[in-house]
Amino acid sequence: MLNNDVYSDRRVLVTGGAGFIGSHLCERLLEGGADVLCVDNLYTGHKSSISRLLDSHLFEFQRHDITWPLYVEVDEIFNLACPASPVHYQYDPVQTVKTNVHGAINMLGLAKRTKAKFLQASTSEVYGDALVHPQTESYWGNVNPIGPRACYDEGKRCAETLCVNYHAQHAVPIRIARIFNTYGPRLNPGDGRVVSNFIVQALQNEPITIFGTGEQSRSFCYVDDLVDGLLRLMYSPDDFSGPVNLGNPTETTILALAKKIIELTDSKSQLVHQPLPQDDPMRRRPDITLAKDTLDWSPVTNLENGLKQTIGYFDALLANPKTDPLSDLSLKGTGREERKSSKIFA
Repeated sequence: MLNNDVYSDRRVLVTGGAGFIGSHLCERLLEGGADVLCVDNLYTGHKSSISRLLDSHLFEFQRHDITWPLYVEVDEIFNLACPASPVHYQYDPVQTVKTNVHGAINMLGLAKRTKAKFLQASTSEVYGDALVHPQTESYWGNVNPIGPRACYDEGKRCAETLCVNYHAQHAVPIRIARIFNTYGPRLNPGDGRVVSNFIVQALQNEPITIFGTGEQSRSFCYVDDLVDGLLRLMYSPDDFSGPVNLGNPTETTILALAKKIIELTDSKSQLVHQPLPQDDPMRRRPDITLAKDTLDWSPVTNLENGLKQTIGYFDALLANPKTDPLSDLSLKGTGREERKSSKIFA
């Protein structure tokens, strides 16, 4: 794990800080003594994710949409703002593109003015339905620019371009992290991600929906490992900008994941199959050689241990839903009722 001293007393902005990964990142930064400004418009983020941090004198929350400029003084910027689940980013695709493009322009402009170091949370989706396996950073991808996932895939690709251009034209120090599937506590049970949906269905003995044959593969990284990778990338002493893959290189099929979750929850759930969504990638596995060599980083949490911790979180949530607003599985009262979907996207 990275030494906390490297970000002690730093003024750090985390956009999307009330989201799944963002809340864990804010927590780690605070533990290291950073002065953290969490910015989130709460479109998919939740105050409950950061409620435990609000009493810290080093933590500040600001409700703001990064498609509008932000005027603050910071030393580093982690740009995590953007809905990451297909259920959410496909609900308002124009806004998704704006968040990725206008948001990146605004935050890079802030980095330019304040001379802050800037980390862009990109995604494995820039590789699309990859024709190269495992995916290396040199692969340019196989993305459908007019498909239902394009608002997110192409938006993230454009954000990477903006980062590189701001670095070349304005000398903004940048970092680009290509994040692969990440899971753990604080996942929103209603956002359609495969791990959270499988776990919630299994704990309630409901049918588990598998799209296609279930032989499509993913590589699942536990959130603590991912956050450590982000911190190592931002505070790497070398002038390394990336892009760099951050994910767990252990590949598993969706079918195997469902069976493992049924086993760990001792569930009576049955598997049901439905057609595969358009442009859903068939294989996804990061080559993390660059992260190992440059950042001395690799995941330490295996899938079974990570799933056990995540299952424990959702089990407690289901047992006492009022303890955390994220447990509102129906999304009633959040303004997102119409976004609820029974589909499970990987």
